[in-house]
Amino acid sequence: MKMPPGYSIPNKEKVCKLKKSLYGLKQASRQWYAKFSSSLLQYGFNQSRADYTLFTKGSGPSFIALLVYVDDIIVATNDLKAVSDLKEFLATKFKIKDLGCLKYFLGLEIARNPTGIQICQRKYTLDILNDVGLLGCKPSLIPMDPNIKLCKDEGQLLDDPSEYRRMVGRLLYLTITRPDLSYSINILSQYMSSPRVPHLHAAYKVLRYLKKSPGQGLFFPSSSSYHLTVYCDSDWASCPDTRHSTTGYCVFLGHSLVSWKCKKQTTISRSSTEAEYRSMASASCEIIWIKYLLADLQVPHSQPATLYCDSKSALHIASNPVFHERTKHIELDCHLIRDKIQEGVLTTAYTPSQSQLADLLTKALHSPMFYSLLLKMRVTDLHSPSCGGILNQAKAMKSSQQHIMQATSSQQTVTSHQNQQIM
Repeated sequence: MKMPPGYSIPNKEKVCKLKKSLYGLKQASRQWYAKFSSSLLQYGFNQSRADYTLFTKGSGPSFIALLVYVDDIIVATNDLKAVSDLKEFLATKFKIKDLGCLKYFLGLEIARNPTGIQICQRKYTLDILNDVGLLGCKPSLIPMDPNIKLCKDEGQLLDDPSEYRRMVGRLLYLTITRPDLSYSINILSQYMSSPRVPHLHAAYKVLRYLKKSPGQGLFFPSSSSYHLTVYCDSDWASCPDTRHSTTGYCVFLGHSLVSWKCKKQTTISRSSTEAEYRSMASASCEIIWIKYLLADLQVPHSQPATLYCDSKSALHIASNPVFHERTKHIELDCHLIRDKIQEGVLTTAYTPSQSQLADLLTKALHSPMFYSLLLKMRVTDLHSPSCGGILNQAKAMKSSQQHIMQATSSQQTVTSHQNQQIM
C-alpha cells in the first residue's frame, strides 16, 4: 500500500484502515497475474506466446508445464522433484494449498489409469438438470431435431428471457468437453437477445439429451501418435435469417480429439465450394496455432498435418495457386491455406461425406450417424453401465481405432487416385 500524493507527513507514523478487500477490486486480477507471472519468469519459466496462461520449463530430461486460471493452477511434469522445488518456491511468494493429484478442476472431472485419461463434467451437468427441474425427465437420443429450423421471428416471445439466457450460458461451458453439443448450443446462443418459445423448447431437448448421458466426455489414450489430423466441413447457407454458412472442424492429435469449433461464417458465401474453402482456411489457422503450442510443450511435429475435406472443388482451389475469376471476391486471408501447403505445414486430402467427422459440428443429425461419429471422436460415457469403466472401455476404443485406421487408409487411396487425376 502507498499513501496518496500530498498525504504523507514527514517523520510521522501512519496507520491505514482497509475498508474494502483487494480481491474485489477491478484491478485485483490484473495485479495478481502480474505478480504471479513475474515470479515464475524469475524462477526460470518461459511464457508461451500461443497461450499466455501456459508456462514451461525444461532442463535436460526434466520438463514441467504450469497452466494458470486466475488463482487455480495445474502442474504437469515428468520429474516429481521439480514439482517439490516449485511448490517450495511458490510457498515463499504466496500462500498456496496443495490439492494433490488432479481429479477435479473448475467443473472438470479427470479419471486416469495406464490406458489413458477420461475427462467429463458429470457433476456440473447434474447441477444444471437439478436447477432447471429436469433431473427426472425422459431422456432424448439426440440434442436437436434435424427436421426443425429455428428462426428469430417465429414463435411467442418469452415473458422472462433471463431463464433462457442463464440456461444457454451454463450450457456453453459444457462444450469444452462435449463436442456433441457444439452445434446445438451454437444455434441456441444466436437468439439470446430475444428468445422465443420454440428456442426454449429446443434448449429443453438439449437438457433431456444430457439426462441420457450426464457423464459423457473425452478419452485420451496413453499410446497415441503425434500426427495432426483435421476434418473440416461447412453447411452452406444454413442460417434461415442471414443465409450465412456454418463452419465446423475438429483436430486430432493421433487419435485424441484436442480441438473443435462450430461457428457461423461472417459473410455470405456464393456457393457451397466457397463455404467449404472458408472452413478449410479456418482449420488451417487452428493447425498453425496448435503447432506453436506443441513447440512450447517440446512435442516435435515436423511432418505436415493432414486436412480432410469432402469437397473436391474446394481442394482444387486450395492446391492451385493460379488466379481464378470465380474466387477473386474471396478475402486474401482465406488463401492462407495455399501458402501453408507450399510451405509444407499441411497437406489436403479428400474424404467421403460418410467419413466426415466434422459433419457433427455443422448440422443436426439423426441418431445412427450421430452416434457413429461420436464413437470415432472417442466421446464416451465413463459412468454408463454398458461401458464398464475405463479399463473395459479401452477395448471398445481399440476396435474404434481400427475402424478409423481402415477409414483413413481408404481415404488415402481416394486421395492418391485424385492426385493422379489432377496431374
